[in-house]
Amino acid sequence: MEGVAGVASRGVLAVVVLVGTLLAGAPAAEAAQSEPPTHAVRPGEAADGQIVNEISFRLDQNGVLHAQERITFGGGGPEEFTRTFLVRKPYDTEHDRKYEVVDLTAQAGDGSPVAVSTTEHETTLDATLTVAGSGFVIVDYKVLGAVEGIGERLELEWTAVGGYSAPVDETTVVVDAPQPPQALSCSAGEPRSSIYCTSSDMGGSQALIARFLQADLDAGQTLGIVVGYPSGTAPSTLVLDRTWSLASAFAITPGTASVFGLLLVVLVGGLVVLIRIRGRDERALRTEARLGDHAPVQSGVGGNLRFRPPDDVHPGQIGTLIDEQADVVDITATVVDLAVRGYLCIEELPHERFASIEWTLTRTGRRGEGSLLPYEQLMLDALFHARDTVRLSELDEEFAHRLAGVRHELYRDMVRLKWFARRPNRERNQWTTLGIALTVLGVVVTVALAVFTRAAFTGLALVIAGAAVTVGAQYMPAKTRLGSAVFAHTAGFRAYLLRARVDDIPPERRVQLFSRYLPYAIIFDNVERWARILAAAGSADPGEGGLSWYYGPQDWGLDDFADSIRTFTLTLSGVISNTRQFRALG
Repeated sequence: MEGVAGVASRGVLAVVVLVGTLLAGAPAAEAAQSEPPTHAVRPGEAADGQIVNEISFRLDQNGVLHAQERITFGGGGPEEFTRTFLVRKPYDTEHDRKYEVVDLTAQAGDGSPVAVSTTEHETTLDATLTVAGSGFVIVDYKVLGAVEGIGERLELEWTAVGGYSAPVDETTVVVDAPQPPQALSCSAGEPRSSIYCTSSDMGGSQALIARFLQADLDAGQTLGIVVGYPSGTAPSTLVLDRTWSLASAFAITPGTASVFGLLLVVLVGGLVVLIRIRGRDERALRTEARLGDHAPVQSGVGGNLRFRPPDDVHPGQIGTLIDEQADVVDITATVVDLAVRGYLCIEELPHERFASIEWTLTRTGRRGEGSLLPYEQLMLDALFHARDTVRLSELDEEFAHRLAGVRHELYRDMVRLKWFARRPNRERNQWTTLGIALTVLGVVVTVALAVFTRAAFTGLALVIAGAAVTVGAQYMPAKTRLGSAVFAHTAGFRAYLLRARVDDIPPERRVQLFSRYLPYAIIFDNVERWARILAAAGSADPGEGGLSWYYGPQDWGLDDFADSIRTFTLTLSGVISNTRQFRALG
């Protein structure tokens, strides 16, 4: 019996020992399970030719990230090694996120300082370490701007490695903070890569650190980390810098929209005022045009009919009044008008084969030149210039320069006759200059606002206003009430010339009076019709002896007059408009 009892007691003892052994081994097993993943190399050690980096981060209660790196060079380091920091990256469509690396120092394993030179780029900071063969260097620095509050959580986001100048076999990162991490993430590889790093963990629910591991980072590759902490762990140190983009520079905001609204009110108000001023012409046309819609003749001495246009306006004056410009057609009509009135003769020279038609102008020296209007006197001087005869083809640049005085006097007539309060050309030029200056200012302001602010849309308001003023400058010269009335009378005269009947004038007076109509028909673009009527009137009345102011070659007849005068006016207009000073008037 004793033998059986001894065996039993020894069995119980063995079970107790076994249970004790298992219980003693349990903590060791848990510890083994809590070890971080197996590294490619042992921490702090590197085989010949290998480089490893151990990075320790500590987030303090002020949101400053303190960093220390131990870069180990197996077999001795190179002469220089560059460590890159990413200090700027896109945050959203309108901002970049900025980081600041400060207090950057380095020392060798023996405690001696290591020279560090930094080079700033647009988005990176390169720190070049003068390793000079040292086995390892320790780099210390601080990072500002790595913490951001997102909802009820705080996130630490930092590109732990912005790039190395040589391949690094292993990089480990440890992040410590006042409170345990709640979440983490990482990415590694080429910049902006979304590939997860080799491994990451938080070391269990009771740990206070987050750990990351990345093997085999090639030169230029990056390692980014994100660690989430409870709200209140540290204050947010986020720094954003507004970035330029076309959309953000021209963003429509309440402020820019208000400026545009104000501009709209100003433009519409100005348009209303202009319409009211311009409406004076329309009102005059409705009430007074009929006063000019009749034959421009009246009874003279002995009952003879004499030519009398509405308001005694001359062709050049009518042309300037209608479009508010003294242009080529006004000058052409003035030349024909002076011929019709006997102050010069137009002679069409014999036609030469394959040659252009040529004319000779001759000054008649008729008495009464002193009573001509100033612009008409200047017109004669411009044509002949101390000579009595000139060929049309001989009119050159000097002729154009002298015509400047003719235009000047035509504009003066507009004010002298009280048809305009100010010379229309000057008023138009002033408004054009103002519009161009405002447009240029608007472009400059818009560019400046686009570069430095988000209010470039406001600058466009100036550009639009300047363009509107520039275009509207052509309509700014406004006639006076008298000018509008005369304008209406000439419009009535034009209507008469378009529908007038030859029978309105006695046959014996048709050539003389219809000749006087012709310069006005040039202004009203009705020259061909009246030239044919005039030619027909001359042919029907041989007693008139043809035209006293226009002569053709030997085989020329009044039947050819319509074609001749049309060709003459076109040629004269071309001579004037092709000169440098008048080229813009064509």
